[in-house]
Amino acid sequence: MSILSPHEAVELAIACADGHELIAVAEFDSRTDVRWARSTLTTNGERTSTSLTVIAFHRRADGVATASLTASAPNRDAVAALVARAQDAAKESSNATDAADLIAGGGASSDWAASPLITSAQALAPITASLGEVFTQALSDEIEHFGYAEHGVTTTWLASTTGLRRRWSQPSGRIEMTAKSHGRSRSAWQGAANENLAAIDVASLDAQLRQGLSWQEARIDIQPGRHTALLTSGAVADLSAEIWWSATARDASEGRSVFSKPGGGTRIGDSLTTRQISLSSDAHDSDMPSCPFAVATSSGSHSSVFDNGLDIASTNWITDGTLTSLVAPRAVAQELGMPTVVSADTVRMTDAAGHGNLADLIARTESALLVTCVWYNRVVDPQTLLLTGLTRDGVYVIRNGEVVGAAGNFRFNESPVGMLSRVTDATSTGRTQPREMADYIHRIAAPALVVNEFNFSTSSDAL
Repeated sequence: MSILSPHEAVELAIACADGHELIAVAEFDSRTDVRWARSTLTTNGERTSTSLTVIAFHRRADGVATASLTASAPNRDAVAALVARAQDAAKESSNATDAADLIAGGGASSDWAASPLITSAQALAPITASLGEVFTQALSDEIEHFGYAEHGVTTTWLASTTGLRRRWSQPSGRIEMTAKSHGRSRSAWQGAANENLAAIDVASLDAQLRQGLSWQEARIDIQPGRHTALLTSGAVADLSAEIWWSATARDASEGRSVFSKPGGGTRIGDSLTTRQISLSSDAHDSDMPSCPFAVATSSGSHSSVFDNGLDIASTNWITDGTLTSLVAPRAVAQELGMPTVVSADTVRMTDAAGHGNLADLIARTESALLVTCVWYNRVVDPQTLLLTGLTRDGVYVIRNGEVVGAAGNFRFNESPVGMLSRVTDATSTGRTQPREMADYIHRIAAPALVVNEFNFSTSSDAL
């Protein structure tokens, strides 16, 4: 039996609901990538995948239960069986704590029945063409390049028995490059993200890698402790993503979050810093648009299956240093007496006083440790959002506005929320590439920041 197209699969699932409430979500993911090691291309490929998730609802006199099941590339018989299993599972489930009426539809998207978008190796052509020149020069200079680039498009179809028929195609693209020299005793990293890989300047990334390797010629012994840190925009992106991920009303109201108010409630309205730092999410961000409606295949602190199809408004999580919003699905919002807030899949941090680029910020910094990226970040204490993690691939020593050498790497223990009150300088905001969180958030913009008293807790032997 032939495989159904994604929109046919969701329509069939809705048709199989047999008078019961049902939501169906299909995803078609098209992806291409290229990888390299020792300045030589190693692998490349194209791949696609299709999935169908069915969310069944079972209403009772005292509430409503739900169940969600997913299948890969189902045929007609498999779709009918998936719906039946989900409905049976919903009947056996306990009542949902996030119950609400399903969102009503307003007509199908104009491209509802169109074929999904597909990427190909051609999207990587600007990257691979530039890499050839980079590798040729690297081999003569005894520099080894490692890394990868990828481009993808994920198309989502959302349908419901209440008439929802919404579709969104989301492109993504990124490159990560690591350069090693001198018997791999020196290592530098750079990354960039853009849906159009032709907009990424590989030669510029290579120049930054070479600058990092050059800075590492002079080694300066810096002991662990609290030092002024200059965090690149990529490092800030990793840390600000942790703030965004923790900004949920349910966790805050239950005392399990950095945004919990002592004695009960949330810290909405509290000042986190005297600087005019803001953190926002906007599906219609002109530099990095994302899906403008809610898509949830399961419920949790961040989302509710009952909110599927809800329009996503622009949200300021932090406004000029003050906490102003937390994620609140409709049921949570009603329970806590606050506005419904669903987050777009974008994050933008700004500092109103930020200006210039990274080179400008270095030039006006008297003394600091320049951290190019952070790695292996883990939450130690959710109530303070204390993280532990590692610096990697270059920590550089700034003295009197110049990089004078490189320190070793460190383990750090720091709260991204706590450090906001210790920010003393910043660049303008621009699209950037996190390292640790790169698999989880593809659209993020941030400034580089100077942070006083950053806790470099112990030394690390990592490169």
